[in-house]
Parts: sequence; structure tokens; C-alpha cells
Amino acid sequence: PGTAGVTFPLDCGPVKAVVAKQAFGDLDGDGRPETVAVVHCDASMGTPPDAVYVLTRAAGDTAPRVVATLVDTKDRYTVTDFAVREGAVTATLLGYSSPDVPNCCPDLKDSVKWQWRNGAFARSTSAGARSV
Repeated sequence: PGTAGVTFPLDCGPVKAVVAKQAFGDLDGDGRPETVAVVHCDASMGTPPDAVYVLTRAAGDTAPRVVATLVDTKDRYTVTDFAVREGAVTATLLGYSSPDVPNCCPDLKDSVKWQWRNGAFARSTSAGARSV
């Protein structure tokens, strides 16, 4: 399903939530594609943190709905190199080593992958976050 009409669980105050990237693929093996969306608040300045949501539309549903949150904005990540391949979601996350690091300048980079296992999305990472 697409992202039109979806209410994302994101508190943006007076600005809108913006879908920055989206990809499609059957993540849970049910034969129907899910949508994975990278979403952030529409900030006029700076780089707002991203969230990553999985959407699906069950038979009979009129609109897609969020069924999983892979990345929450409170984690302060920027998502790059985002894709759905072979039933998995892959992304590079740019983040921060401490709350003291300014939002402009992420200092950590981590390659992550989510796969559907035993009824939930399991996250795996590369050998560890690297300094940027």
C-alpha cells in the first residue's frame, strides 16, 4: 500500500509529517507487499530525526495502517541508504554518541537490517557503530 491517508504516530506540532522515502516488499511472507516509510517532521531548518514505519493493508481495509515502528524519532537517527530487498529492510543510520552532540553533526554510522522472525521484526547490525 502507499502512504496516502496514513496517520503516522509522530508528534510534529504545527508542521506536517513528511514521507522522505518509501520502499515496498513482502516482509512477512504472506504474499502481499508491505510499505516501509521513512518519515520526519517538516522542519524549516536543520535535520529533523527520522522514523521508520511498516505499513500494511489487510483485505477489506480502506486505508493502510502502521503495524510496526523500526526507528523512532526519539532515537535521533537520520536514515540513509534505505531499501527493501529479499524480504528485509536495510538502512544506514547516522546517529549521535551522546546527547551533547549537536543535531547538525551526527558522529556515528551504523548499517542495520530488519527481518520478520517469529511474529516480529528482528534487528541485526554490522560489527558495530563506526565514527563518522
